[in-house]
Amino acid sequence: MSEELIDTIPTLDLKDFLEGNFEEKEKFVQDLGSAYENIGFVAICNHGYSKQRQNNLYDSIKAFYRLPDELKLKYDGSHTGGQRGYTGKGKEHAAGRRVGDLKEFYHIGKEIEGSVSPHYQSNIFPSEVPEFKSHTLEAYFTLEKIGKSMLSAIALFLNLNENHFENKVDKGISILRPLHYFPIVNSFVEKGAVRAAEHGDINLITLLMGASAEGLEVKRRDGKWIPITAVEDCLVVNVGDMLQRYTNGRLKSTLHRVVNPPKEKMNKSRFSVPFFMHANPDMDLSCLSTCVSDSNPKQYEDITAEGYLMQRLREIGLLGG
Repeated sequence: MSEELIDTIPTLDLKDFLEGNFEEKEKFVQDLGSAYENIGFVAICNHGYSKQRQNNLYDSIKAFYRLPDELKLKYDGSHTGGQRGYTGKGKEHAAGRRVGDLKEFYHIGKEIEGSVSPHYQSNIFPSEVPEFKSHTLEAYFTLEKIGKSMLSAIALFLNLNENHFENKVDKGISILRPLHYFPIVNSFVEKGAVRAAEHGDINLITLLMGASAEGLEVKRRDGKWIPITAVEDCLVVNVGDMLQRYTNGRLKSTLHRVVNPPKEKMNKSRFSVPFFMHANPDMDLSCLSTCVSDSNPKQYEDITAEGYLMQRLREIGLLGG
């Protein structure tokens, strides 16, 4: 693992992995793995999700969040365990905190016809913004495809078969989360509230649109917070806690946060769209034997992806019990 302390996250070209020659593909794999061992984040360009399609998505998301709160609450997803539909302002908090984050968001997930599992329940879409459905579903399946390519590269870095993750995510319970960090006004803000308190992501990997907006920061190994300033057309892809467990800490799920804007920008909204790529519920997250050694003994108890997810959802206030 590289011990270098970096001030910016690396930018990689996904086309090198998908269409490059052997040397280009191998360099992508090694650069990706090195970044994930060090800071846990990379920016990816030439990912295939066009700017026009992203703009269409953002237009529909902004149209939804312009609706009055009482209309948005028609699509409240609390009866789904927070896995579908709208979650209102300040409802979610980071693990270990009681103060809610200054955000509202919407969840779109995978549907499997005939399944009775709560993980594959029907999505909820706002009738007031008819294009919201098509644009968010397109984003979901586009980002899922990109995520599978990233997992293939990760598998190769770990000296696994390139298709190692294929049967571990083919029924993955991934979530697309269009996020609105609303303008901060004193009438709402609770003492100590921030747009997103420091946290690690629960899932395998996260693909993030909208990271070019200021505010996202990552905590380096020495404790310093560094801003993420990705190129506008890039996706930011980071390691989640499930992948860190699976690799026995070899790949790093790094704490990150979204800080409040400077006073002169508090009246402006910030939008981003993370895609939380989850494993199949029954995936065994037991540490890979190849990542356990005398110098790196096993750090985590055995658990399934579903068991770990339920545990974490309770911690952040999206699931009772």
